[in-house]
Amino acid sequence: MMKALCYHGAHDIRHDSMADPALLNDGDAIIRMTACSICGSDLHIYHGHGFSEDIGFCVGHEAVGEVVEVGRAVKRHKVGDIVMVPAAVGCGACRSCLGGNVIACENNAAACYGLSAGLQGVQAEAFRVPAADANAVRIPDGVTQDQALMLTDAMATAWFGARNADIRPGSSVAVIGLGPIGLMAVESAFVMGAHVVYAIDPVPERRALAEEVGAIALAPVNAIEIVREATHGRKLDCVVEAVGADATVDLALRLVTRRGTVSVIGVQQSRRFAFPLERAFAAGLTFRIGTCSVPEELPALFPLVRSGRLRPERYISHRMPLSQGAEAYRRFDAREAGALKMVLHPD
Repeated sequence: MMKALCYHGAHDIRHDSMADPALLNDGDAIIRMTACSICGSDLHIYHGHGFSEDIGFCVGHEAVGEVVEVGRAVKRHKVGDIVMVPAAVGCGACRSCLGGNVIACENNAAACYGLSAGLQGVQAEAFRVPAADANAVRIPDGVTQDQALMLTDAMATAWFGARNADIRPGSSVAVIGLGPIGLMAVESAFVMGAHVVYAIDPVPERRALAEEVGAIALAPVNAIEIVREATHGRKLDCVVEAVGADATVDLALRLVTRRGTVSVIGVQQSRRFAFPLERAFAAGLTFRIGTCSVPEELPALFPLVRSGRLRPERYISHRMPLSQGAEAYRRFDAREAGALKMVLHPD
């Protein structure tokens, strides 16, 4: 038996004993977790608004670790390799998966760790990786384990969101929501050539972090007024929304200029949103929404992280043992003591 963080209901994450992972197919690998982290989307599960009706399953989808067992069909990894595990998986064999787009897996094998009992999460002493040749990635030289951990989802999602916002050299940009992904999106926007980035969040400490990397930080309450005045009414070319609430999506649509682009990467819990279709049509807006396929973003991100142009590890705020995982979730949810990226290690 091993220890893992398991979901038992709203605000009830427990450090439980559960069965050790086992190989189910020849392409599987078993990874011993050396570090894992809590994602903002894990809070939807924590709040009881999860992605399945299951309880008792292991949560989490961001981890790095050591290969301890491989199936006989695994060719790219061997016992002892240190790997990172992108949040979502695919079959690893179809055209989409081979191109890095596991979300569009043509064999209907797309899944994310830790959303249900169907694919157990990675906030555990060990976990199974299906189709490991494709779904586990050896950490390249020059990339630390902390950096690789951030690349398993958060940094890749931030980059994806900025890329979907059509940010180009000279663009004016807003990022709404300054959790770890939003802060990484601010950095991404500057790397892509933005000449100004407005960083919007109600938490002063998070706004201060965005200012440290060159953004103009605003509270949501007066963001539209300030942006309109600064741009003489034109507003902004590109907006990245990293919250997933109706109010922040609406704010994004109000901040963007004519023929501008809104990119929504905040996980949506609203079943219906009153999209201003007539206004969007008249303004010629581009609106993109969706989830990131991490492998698709890694070829661009590895050199940017290795060179220091992107530093996602700076947003790690806490390191705690796995046994204190419930407390880590509580602190992260409460935004307590500057909580940003919560990293958990084996006890």
